[in-house]
Amino acid sequence: MSSQEPAPTAVHADGRPLRVGIVCPYSFETPGGVQNHIRDFSEALMRRGHCVSVFAPGRRTKDMPLWVQTNGSSFAIPYNGSWAHLSYFLAAGLQTRRWVRQGQFDIVHLHEPEAPSVSHKPLVMRDAPPMVATFHASIEPYPKALHIFERYLRSYLTPLSDAIFVSPAAQRTADHYLPTAIDRHVIPNGIDRRAYVRAERNNQWAGTPERPTVGFLGRLEEERKGFPVFVEAAARVLDRYPEARFLVVGDGRKEAEKMILERDGGERLLDHFEFLGRVDDDDKARFYRSLDVYVAPQTGGESFGIVLAEAMAAGCPVVASDLPAFIDVTERGRDAALFANKDGADCAERICALLADPQERTRLADAGLERSKDFDWERVVDEVLAVYRRALS
Repeated sequence: MSSQEPAPTAVHADGRPLRVGIVCPYSFETPGGVQNHIRDFSEALMRRGHCVSVFAPGRRTKDMPLWVQTNGSSFAIPYNGSWAHLSYFLAAGLQTRRWVRQGQFDIVHLHEPEAPSVSHKPLVMRDAPPMVATFHASIEPYPKALHIFERYLRSYLTPLSDAIFVSPAAQRTADHYLPTAIDRHVIPNGIDRRAYVRAERNNQWAGTPERPTVGFLGRLEEERKGFPVFVEAAARVLDRYPEARFLVVGDGRKEAEKMILERDGGERLLDHFEFLGRVDDDDKARFYRSLDVYVAPQTGGESFGIVLAEAMAAGCPVVASDLPAFIDVTERGRDAALFANKDGADCAERICALLADPQERTRLADAGLERSKDFDWERVVDEVLAVYRRALS
């Protein structure tokens, strides 16, 4: 995060707003962190009066914004512990470059241009406007297989003016293949902080000293989101807080219930779990606000940790695994209680310590609330617009 003051809104010298073209490597048909980031950032830019168009793989859906255009096709590959829906072959390059030319953009913002998808395609254009890129992926330890592509990527990414990283962890990954001459900026993911700060508690989800509520949010069937770690921790928390409730937001209830029932004492444990399914943004904010403790047990593949920023903005004390990205977001554990990655017993210890110490919960909640100011979209947009101004100059 830059220590400089936020820059003023970037506009042309004659005062006209910017025309910004954003290329997303992943299909908007399926939800994902990069897609959500692009959607929210685009809306924040448009609130400033700028004109934004987004290009992405895949087909259009009914709920897709009109300012998102797609190329009509995508394919799925396993990537960084999840599945990525990309578009790279056949007409993908021609479609992307035609969209850039027809858009008459002042600046083109590529996301994950190292990925084999449409965001890779404008880099060969000789008539492209200035291009900047945001790198999201954090892969630690860095895989040896990627060394094969470093020389190619270092040459291919040369047209970029500036590189933005959503976290120091993302920069450590991209530094392996990014040309040294490109200017670098760490600018985090953004959140609508005001919505979380203003959220009201849901009494049905709120806990008591004897019956505390501990929360998890994520895709339950995706191993890297850490639900098995959360289940292990929950079983141990029940030994000390036999009336504790574990509230779970996300898809995959059947798989999650099966996982719990396969444990010794699984039926008793399952009685303490409440599956809320997928919730809208308002209920998500109320979810964080209502908990005694929010747990982020992700085991890897996280480049930032948006759930931590959201929970902190809602004033919820956080327990999180000690992934490099989470260490960065929490200022080396100053704003959350960190536990050893994949260690359910250590996670349970951190949860129980907070449940037993209301003053420490309040201290962490206050620290997280203050830290969340760094992730407010208004501040993040100011910093990205400052990068645009550099590229345009």
